[in-house]
Amino acid sequence: MDTKIRIPRHSMIHVLLVIGAILMILPFFWMLLTSFKSVTESTSMNPFVFFPTQWRWGNYIEVLRQNNFPRLYWNTFAMVVLRVICSIVFSAMAAYAFARLKFPGRGFFFGLVLFQMMVPTQIFIIPQYLMVDSLGMRNTIFALLFPGLVSAFGTFLLRQFFMGLPKELEEAAKLDGCNIGQTFLRIMLPLVRSGMVALGIFTALFAFKDLMWPMIVNTNSDAATLSSALAKIQGAYSVDYPELMAASVLAIIPMLILYIIFQKQFIEGVATSGGKL
Repeated sequence: MDTKIRIPRHSMIHVLLVIGAILMILPFFWMLLTSFKSVTESTSMNPFVFFPTQWRWGNYIEVLRQNNFPRLYWNTFAMVVLRVICSIVFSAMAAYAFARLKFPGRGFFFGLVLFQMMVPTQIFIIPQYLMVDSLGMRNTIFALLFPGLVSAFGTFLLRQFFMGLPKELEEAAKLDGCNIGQTFLRIMLPLVRSGMVALGIFTALFAFKDLMWPMIVNTNSDAATLSSALAKIQGAYSVDYPELMAASVLAIIPMLILYIIFQKQFIEGVATSGGKL
């Protein structure tokens, strides 16, 4: 009796999951189809055109001709990698200090970290821009990296992981003659690897889709990222949707490849952090 009830229930769950998967894949499928259409087909509603009558590869050729995609890929890749490295390194050190060390003003300084998480990031754009401009580093990779040098979210996330570790580990390390730095690097840091993986995933995603900061700080096309380049393709009064969709397909290829390669780490990191994308 239980088996007869369980089978239909499982089937219903699988049907719902398949429907959800189709709904999530449909926008990407539509983007791919639109990239091969003409402008008329992409905007036609009567009749509605789902598949292109003629597959136009010229949209991709035109997008590649008008935009330096190798340079865009390099700028985006450099920004993502450097932000991930800085976020993990500095957040891990700050998180360990807040979680395991006792020093004057610890609560106050951690409150500042929480305050930074609670306010909109747009508040910091003007001060960050003025600092980058005063350094003479506009239209550079460093300008793209600058907001990601420290991460309040990363500090908070890794602090929770460090606080979950038993105190006996530090006591045993101290008995073995380890100082604070050795305890952090050799004992505690390897135990929060899953947290660092989760932080790296979130940081990479946030950096890849960051739009406002690259458009403000890097006005030179040679220093643009994929997101800012896509925004400039969209015209103020008219939009060539097939070319825009073709550029979007080319833009998501790097993250798609990275997801296929690191799929296991991606799922484990998100599951371990208990977060949602």
